[in-house]
Amino acid sequence: MTFKPPKISSSEITPVRDWLRRREFLTMSAAFAFAAGLPREGHTAPLAASSSDYTVPDKLTPKKDVTSYNNFYEFGLSKDDPANKSDDFKPAPWSIRVDGMVAKPTTFAVENLLKLFPPQERVYRMRCVEAWSMVIPWDGFPLTAILDRVEPLGSAKYVAFESVVRPDEMPGQRGVFQSLSWPYVEALRLDEARHPLTLLAVGVYGETLPSQNGAPIRLIVPWKYGFKGLKSIVRITLTAKQPKNTWSVAAPSEYGFYANVNPSVPHPRWSQATERRIGAGGLFGSSRVPTLMFNGYSDQVAGLYSGMDLQTSF
Repeated sequence: MTFKPPKISSSEITPVRDWLRRREFLTMSAAFAFAAGLPREGHTAPLAASSSDYTVPDKLTPKKDVTSYNNFYEFGLSKDDPANKSDDFKPAPWSIRVDGMVAKPTTFAVENLLKLFPPQERVYRMRCVEAWSMVIPWDGFPLTAILDRVEPLGSAKYVAFESVVRPDEMPGQRGVFQSLSWPYVEALRLDEARHPLTLLAVGVYGETLPSQNGAPIRLIVPWKYGFKGLKSIVRITLTAKQPKNTWSVAAPSEYGFYANVNPSVPHPRWSQATERRIGAGGLFGSSRVPTLMFNGYSDQVAGLYSGMDLQTSF
């Protein structure tokens, strides 16, 4: 079986007026979203039992910008390369191997994951290290759902992620266009990976995740810079030692392991103190606004870094 959007008759399609009010329905139904009873998320209210505490009130970034202006270096270095050069990419069939320091190493087919963990919409504020941001309605499920299935060992401290390598389908991975070493790798501490905000996304704007946005499954960690959000995942490995991640190897003075959004730590080539919201007043028409610590999720995640020097661990 391949991963395809479900066939829906015209009589089952949600009217536009109701779709525009979907945030109300999602808030009311959030208590039933997952078997574990995980709350919804947001960046303006503290983590609490109420599902409304996770609602992002910001205006959504237009779908056309979300799907046409992004970084996915496997397809090229320009922001429009992913949308323009991903037609040959084949995101189905697809599976993810979860192994390392776990009691039950498992290979999951994506379609089986969707049966185990039905995706729910989560609206996240996402910020890129180049000082621009978007507000995106992802569809997915908590990463911790998979981790619970494989039963991490007590010695596991980190979770490493690996993306697909297909130079025949991804022009950024071949020849003179190769920009980085492949596969693209990223990692989180285990407690970061288990946080309710950490998501495996399989869709966006209510549709199957397109190739240019990391199809068929990608990582979302909304309090970190966008390069932590590894796309087109093929392997997840639990380890005892901190793994090396692609950008901290390629440019260690510019990209640290943690990549927490921190306006007080400038990138060597530009400030991170302000940001530009894509899609507000046109693609480049919006004014700059102050960047929030942890991308505005301080109430939810600051405790993960208690006692750490975030100037050093950037």
